[in-house]
Amino acid sequence: MLGVVATLKVKSGTEKEFETVAKELVAKVNASEPGCKLYALHRAETPGTYVFMERYVDQAAADAHRATDHFKTLGRKMGEYMDGRPEILRLREVE
Repeated sequence: MLGVVATLKVKSGTEKEFETVAKELVAKVNASEPGCKLYALHRAETPGTYVFMERYVDQAAADAHRATDHFKTLGRKMGEYMDGRPEILRLREVE
């Protein structure tokens, strides 16, 4: 299993708009990507900071996620509200 933790900072005052788009992405991923076992959005304690927690069965599933139309379209839309680039941590499960 592969894990991804993506931390995003959002421009002040755009949190609700960001959440609306991000929740749409979460719903689409969970409904249509069988290789993704976890895709969840969390609000951090730090204002304006969000964390996506992701879990994929293998690298092919992670690559397929990034290639979907919904990821590309909604990811671009989320970018309008982001304050800088996301911080991405890629993980491999210890077996």
